[in-house]
Formats: sequence, C-alpha cells, structure tokens
Amino acid sequence: MIELKLGSEDTEITADNLSRWRQITSRELSPEQIERLITPPQVYPDQEELLAVHWHPEFVPMDLIRRRINTAFPNRSLELIIPTQHNSILEYDGFSGVEIDCYAPEFNRKVQLLAHFRTSRLKEAHTLNEMINHTFEYRSRQLYDFIDTLLEPEYATRLQEAAVETGADEDMIRFTKNHTAKLKWMLDEYKAEIPSEILRNKLLRDYFNTLRNQFGDKLVDRVHVFLRSVKRIVKREFTLEYFYTAREVVEEVRSMGGCLVIPHPEQFWPILLANFDVDGYEVWNPQSREYTEFLVSVVDRQNRSRCRGEQSLMIFMGDDCHMGEKVRDPALQEPEKAGREIGVQPAWDDQSIKRSLVTANANRRSTIEEYRARLTG
Repeated sequence: MIELKLGSEDTEITADNLSRWRQITSRELSPEQIERLITPPQVYPDQEELLAVHWHPEFVPMDLIRRRINTAFPNRSLELIIPTQHNSILEYDGFSGVEIDCYAPEFNRKVQLLAHFRTSRLKEAHTLNEMINHTFEYRSRQLYDFIDTLLEPEYATRLQEAAVETGADEDMIRFTKNHTAKLKWMLDEYKAEIPSEILRNKLLRDYFNTLRNQFGDKLVDRVHVFLRSVKRIVKREFTLEYFYTAREVVEEVRSMGGCLVIPHPEQFWPILLANFDVDGYEVWNPQSREYTEFLVSVVDRQNRSRCRGEQSLMIFMGDDCHMGEKVRDPALQEPEKAGREIGVQPAWDDQSIKRSLVTANANRRSTIEEYRARLTG
C-alpha cells in the first residue's frame, strides 16, 4: 500500500484505486459496449444523402463506426464522411480531417477550424503534422494545469474563486484534493502505458464517477459542479500564445490542397468578420443552433457581394458527435452529447430554416457534391 501526504491528510493508493485507474484508461470494449456502438437508437431509411464532416471518433474503431452508419442510413446513395478528431488527423474512405485549435489575434480568442483533405495529398504533410502534433499536446498540458490548480498552493486564488462560485465547503474541497492526488500519482506512475489521447480534462470526471458506489451520487455530483468551475478557470487562464494563429493554420492547410470550414461560429462571432480564406461556415450544430437562419443569411449576403468568378462560401451543418460518449455507462453519459449522431442534422429539413436555405441555394446534396469537387479538384 502506497501513502501520499497532502497537507494534513494522508491518502492511500489501494488496489481499488488501481482498479479504478484501469477502468478509466482501458480501451478494451466489452460485448455490451460493442453492441451499443453498432446499434443506433434510430434508423433513417428515407435519408438518401449523408453529410458528416464534423464528428469525433475518439478511441472507437472505425469498423464499428462504419457498422453504425450502415445501420442508421441503409438507403443512402450519396455521402461525404470525414472524421475531425481534435488535433489528430484521421481517415475514412479516402478523405481525412481534423479539428484544429488555434488562436485568432484579431479578436484575442481561441478558435477551431475544420480541415479536410483528400488523403492522398497528405503524404508530404510534414509541417502540418508538426503543427497538429504540437497543438495535440495542449489538452494534456491543460490536464496537468487542472490537476495543479487543485493541488498546488500557488493556485489557491483559483480554488477560492471556484468555491465561491459553487458554494463548495472545505470538506468537499479536501475530498476532491485527496482523490485528485491519488489520480495524479497513478498518472505519473503509469503514463507511459496509456494512449496519449486519454490525457485530457475528462480523466478527472471519469475517475470521480468511479467513486459513486463508494461515496454516493450526491457527493460526486457536488464534486463535478466544483470541478467544472475549476476547469473553466483553468481554460480561461491557459495562454493563447501556445497555439498557432488561425492564419498560419489556414495557410498550411491550403498549401496541402486542403479545404476549411469554420465550426459553430456563433460561439465566437468576430470570426465572421475576420475574412479568413475558408470554404464555408457551419450554420448549425447541436451546441450552436440558436442563430442558424441568421448565419445562413450572412453567408448568402457575402456570396451576393462577391466578385464574378470568386469562389462562394458554402453552408455546412455539423452533428459534432463524440463517439466515445456512447461507450460510457448510459447512467453516466452526458445526455446532450450522447444524443448526437453522425450525419444527423435535422436543421436541413426544418421548414422554418429551409426557406432561408432555398434562398441561399443550399441543401445536403449540393453541399456534398460541391465540397467533394473542391476536395478532389
């Protein structure tokens, strides 16, 4: 048994702790998880076009994702399916994609860009890969910042801010610190044995969820409220200078013959004015859907003002599906995230939105055909 010292509290690394660690870091899927992955909750037999250019496989094997898609859309005749893992290029049927975190100095914000490629064009993408690999590391760096904020005295003001915001008391904060210290010890001890994509903020959430049977839902739920506040502060304080600028990313993607889409722009409005060299905007997303009609009109107005022969901006919708969420125990899933499905973007068929789409001459089929032509041209 290993003992750790944390302030006036002793914490122990027990066999139960190690079992929990293995539980949250294992990527081996059980038969029940596999069945859940390949069985979508709804089938769309009438949808003939499938557009999916903003979704996250996470650690779920592509063959299982393919089976889910085939079941959900049995009668599709036209498709464009491109995964967009955060800061990691993945491939599906000849096309590759990635969602890249970057920095927009024009309005001092972190933004994301969706980059898509014909896979054959990435054979010599050395600079792009270096940029993406560097950016990939920020999520693990932020995890360590998250942990340090919970454990290190120098970040006491951050904890105080989160405590005031959430009403966390000393006992609950001490409980959170003790178990975070255990997690940190196991992370340091076994880091070399786990996939790098596990090193992100969700690791804390997943570990505390394993404590529910021992300490009860009420306490763990209170811890999660506190952790979300701390995480928000950590993200706020994370230096934007770590990232490549959006224009640097755009330039490199274009040099490789790639295409670019701005996802959920309503989360950072100034990007609509930044005049980045992109192919289009995402006007609907499960977490960005309040201003869809307005965004469609913005794209339409910009296209009408473009010079003859200038490439038009395209209209996209993203399901923003996170496949890893579907692997988790249904009782512990985030319902909003778990409900997202690859290729399911109901706004295309929403009658109130459809009028503005018709005005802008946009629909699933035309978007698929035009974007595929740009990617392969």
